[in-house]
Amino acid sequence: MRLLIAMMSHETNTFSTVPTPLSRFGRGNTRPGPLEGEEIIAAYRNTGTAVGAFIELAEAEGAEMVLPIAAGAWPSGPVEDAAYTYMTDRICAAVEEGCDGILLQLHGAMVTESQEDGEGALLARIRQIAPDTPLAVSLDMHTNMYPAIVDNADIIAGYQTYPHVDVYETGMRAGKAFFSMIKGEARPTMAWGNRPMLPHVMRQGSDDSPNREIQALARELEAEGALCASFFTGFPHADIRLAGSSAVVVTDGDMRLAEDMRDRLLDLAWRERSTFVYEIEPLDQSLARASAMEEDGPIILLDHYDNAASGGSMDTMMVLKGILDAGLEDVAAFAISDPAAVQTMIQAGIGAEVTVSLGGKTDMPSIDRVGEPLSVTGRVRLISDGRFRNIGPMGKGVMNNMGPTVVLDTGKVEIVVISTQQEPNDFACFQSLGIDPLAKKYLMLKSRVHWRAGFKKIAKQVVDCAGVGVCTSDYDMLDFKNVRRPIYPLDEDLQPVSVG
Repeated sequence: MRLLIAMMSHETNTFSTVPTPLSRFGRGNTRPGPLEGEEIIAAYRNTGTAVGAFIELAEAEGAEMVLPIAAGAWPSGPVEDAAYTYMTDRICAAVEEGCDGILLQLHGAMVTESQEDGEGALLARIRQIAPDTPLAVSLDMHTNMYPAIVDNADIIAGYQTYPHVDVYETGMRAGKAFFSMIKGEARPTMAWGNRPMLPHVMRQGSDDSPNREIQALARELEAEGALCASFFTGFPHADIRLAGSSAVVVTDGDMRLAEDMRDRLLDLAWRERSTFVYEIEPLDQSLARASAMEEDGPIILLDHYDNAASGGSMDTMMVLKGILDAGLEDVAAFAISDPAAVQTMIQAGIGAEVTVSLGGKTDMPSIDRVGEPLSVTGRVRLISDGRFRNIGPMGKGVMNNMGPTVVLDTGKVEIVVISTQQEPNDFACFQSLGIDPLAKKYLMLKSRVHWRAGFKKIAKQVVDCAGVGVCTSDYDMLDFKNVRRPIYPLDEDLQPVSVG
């Protein structure tokens, strides 16, 4: 049995000005750009990824594996067409060489410079080459589902947790259904639909209502006989027609059952749509509350308007400035992405006292804001190559690469300054730099929900800090031009019409 296994993963924030060339798809690699061929097995075997699950299942079956590319990038602006062409050409060339089955780890919210649905276009092209080859896909919970994705896949499984601690398990769900199909033990049938709603990302956590109950229902449906049941919250920072929530259910040859299960997921989400709306607290009030907290810590301060996992530049300074101005002490901040400041501090050397113009290098025309650097004085405490491996539970074993990294100590705040975006979802992002998160009173994290994977268990309190950035939770700041209307909560008087 010859199996093609590949990854092409990117969540596109169409309001972000962070570019997405091919070199960005080397997240965690020692060199820019995606991994190819045998190096994929070395990087992803025994990791908490869908590709890791696919490799494990293929090896258990004694299958020959063809691995054309494993490309993953932190969310950012639309993918450059040249990058998209390179990645899809690699996959399709491998399909043309022939295989008995295809297992893909995709995202589901990739927008390129020229098209809204990057994954659907790839799958349609694969189907032109191999119309009858079994094809299974794992997708992120933030998928913005388009018909071409469902029409050209046999099996779809989406993450059921946010933070995404079940990426490997999702690969297993898709892969086991795939092998049931390829062995003639099941005849996968899929039903999908959506609802006109854009849940706020800050209300999408799977340990919060209503997504907790929706994902529990998805698992119940699988226990009742569905091969895969997935509810996708969607990614609202993509101004494309079908951004928003959807559901896909795969059954063994029973379309009526698949449709009934799909509707149970969608109807529950629609009934609870108002609970997906996030209420914003002004920053000065948030920091005042944080200052008054008496816990020893760690107290999490979320700079949630500017995080890597939603397309943020990670260089807006409003929240960090507020922390410094408020005089908060015993703080570790992760992180400011500013490669120029990193190089200045590296040249100064460990132990040097420096004053740097930090952050604020990125303008944000989509929200009518310009970058505002902040002058910060401190001591260069540590210089690192920025590489670390996740401890877990999210992406366990996966290598990360922040680029050259410096810890700048102001005396009250230890600021991690990195050279490329990196979501703080794992203890190792601090520990690799000699910072013990448990010993700090405050941890400033540029994160929205993924921080919970590594830090929720230790958090004494959590304070949401509304700063500035293209990951804003204030929909009034986003000029939606392409998303279908009406849609909730941009429009309130509407009916739950499913659009395919």
